[in-house]
Amino acid sequence: MIAAFIQSPVFRLLPVGVILLALQNTLFVDLQPAGVIVQVLLALAAAAGAAGGADRGALAGFVLGLIYDLGTDSPIGATALTMALGGVVAGIAWTIMVDPPWWLAAVFTTIGAAAGELAVPVLRIFIGEAEAFEPRFTRVVIVVAI
Repeated sequence: MIAAFIQSPVFRLLPVGVILLALQNTLFVDLQPAGVIVQVLLALAAAAGAAGGADRGALAGFVLGLIYDLGTDSPIGATALTMALGGVVAGIAWTIMVDPPWWLAAVFTTIGAAAGELAVPVLRIFIGEAEAFEPRFTRVVIVVAI
């Protein structure tokens, strides 16, 4: 049981996620292209989906989202759902081809990151936040996707 957990991708993803969350909350707060904080954890979830398929993208997105939720004041599971969606959408490239070329994986990583960011205000509406959509939402989605 313990050996299976140690050999699982979740065990390897936990320290990477904690380090990236620390970098996102410290370094990337000051480095804001177009006034948007870069979502490093969402980018990793989308990249995991594009590299390993939809199931690995969902797992990486959910684990990284839980790390984000535990490290910030957001409701637990809210970010996990949106990042898992981003990982799944990025991993759909593996259902199209067995081994997608690099450019197709990059396109699906961009689409997955955009889908994960687009799902955030929808989830905020379900949670009951008053202002789920920000006026600069389009710019945020474009910067996060790129």
